[in-house]
Amino acid sequence: MTSSRNFADLSGKTALITGCGSDTGIGFAAARALGRQGAAVAISSTTDRIYDRADELAGQGIDVKAFVHDLLDPAEATAMVEEATSWHGGLDILVNNAGMSQVGTDDLGRPFSRLSHSEWRAGLDQNLDLAFNVTRAAVTAVSDSRAGRIVFVSSVTGPMVSAAGNPAYSAAKGGIDGLMRSLAIELGPAAVTVNSVNPGWIKTGSATEQEIEAGAHTPIGRPGTPDEVAAAILMLAAPEASYITGQTLVVDGGNIIQELKG
Repeated sequence: MTSSRNFADLSGKTALITGCGSDTGIGFAAARALGRQGAAVAISSTTDRIYDRADELAGQGIDVKAFVHDLLDPAEATAMVEEATSWHGGLDILVNNAGMSQVGTDDLGRPFSRLSHSEWRAGLDQNLDLAFNVTRAAVTAVSDSRAGRIVFVSSVTGPMVSAAGNPAYSAAKGGIDGLMRSLAIELGPAAVTVNSVNPGWIKTGSATEQEIEAGAHTPIGRPGTPDEVAAAILMLAAPEASYITGQTLVVDGGNIIQELKG
């Protein structure tokens, strides 16, 4: 006898997705994907533009609540998680997307020989410590759900490949995947899965012309879209993904498997 239940039915689940301020970003695409599957989505950003994103999601019939917090501050991360958890009385899914760049912060991409200690520290803060702050605040609530999901948005840069001028970012994203594996072991007994999605060249609003051009040289022949990354996040957040944990899911159009990249 077959079930009529749809794959990735998230009805009755509450998800918290960080880094959702941009209407062309991965975070907003993930919120849209999870919300369309029935999840109530709490979304966050560092600026008031998050309220525009919330209005767009609400207009699609998605149950949504927006938060403005600086997640580099552990106290603000804790406040956000507490508010999101009290909204519907629990937290089932955490998508750690915030990082890489934030409104009002400097671009920290530069050669290692010119990277100051403060810049190194800022790169780790934005891309590793921020995720630690949110996860540390949320881990008890997600564990209490007894079928929780934590998905980190990492990158192929750092865990699998790198380039000159990306030392802090590469180190931080490598750290994200290491943290993910450790948590997968620790939270497994609570039936919580922990995984990461590692995007390659994705055509977000912040992508440079050089990055978009690089995407044209993947085996697929184009950069990816935020919705394609969101589909991977949705899959890992689904109830059916209950036996997948400690894994990295690469979304890069096959770029890392080829030696010659054009």
